[in-house]
Amino acid sequence: MLFIGIILFGMIAGGAAQMILGKNARSVDWTLAFVAGLVGSLVGGLVVSLIAGDGINLRPSGIIGSVLGAVVVTAVWYRVRSTKSVS
Repeated sequence: MLFIGIILFGMIAGGAAQMILGKNARSVDWTLAFVAGLVGSLVGGLVVSLIAGDGINLRPSGIIGSVLGAVVVTAVWYRVRSTKSVS
C-alpha cells in the first residue's frame, strides 16, 4: 500500500510542478510528472526533511521539499529538451 501511495504522491507532485511552471491541467505530461515527482520527492523531500530535523517521517517540510524537488527536475528537463530542439 505504501508503494502505491508513493507513486500517486509522486505523480501529484510532478503534475503540480508542471502547473507551477506554466502548464495547464489538460496538457500535463504524466510520464514526466511520474518521473519528476519520484526523483524530486526522493531528493527534495529527503533533503528538506533532514535539514528541518523531521527525519524520514511524513511532515509538511517533506511535502514542500518534494514539490520543490519536482519543480527543479521538471525545469531542468524543459531546459534540456529546449536546447536539444534548437541544436
